[in-house]
Amino acid sequence: MAEKTIPATQNNENQVVKREITRNPEAYVTPLTDIYEEENGLHVLCDLPGVQKDGLRIKVENNILTIEGHVNAKNDTSYLLHEFEPANYYRQFELSESVDQEKINAEMKNGVLSIFLPRAEALKPRTIDVKIN
Repeated sequence: MAEKTIPATQNNENQVVKREITRNPEAYVTPLTDIYEEENGLHVLCDLPGVQKDGLRIKVENNILTIEGHVNAKNDTSYLLHEFEPANYYRQFELSESVDQEKINAEMKNGVLSIFLPRAEALKPRTIDVKIN
């Protein structure tokens, strides 16, 4: 699994411009991510503080895992000093053929998104018994 940049085309005054983009025009932050492997698949842990379930979007399309987290910045507090604005999160990863995309599942707890990418059945390691005659 590798971080991925998706090529996009843009029409500017009768000419097609092809460029690499990974972000929309909005301000995005790349979430800190840990990826570790177990025998039955990969675990992806993303830190998404401030993101609620309704602001989280995870999709897999054309072997690309996209994670988007939108922070609801509406706050009725009037600040004396406000040093930073909450930012939205965006990250993409290219998945290999060894991931069973139909069985991917995700869970969010205390601002940490946990995604499990199971191995495809045909690619799981297995032990072969040897018969001795």
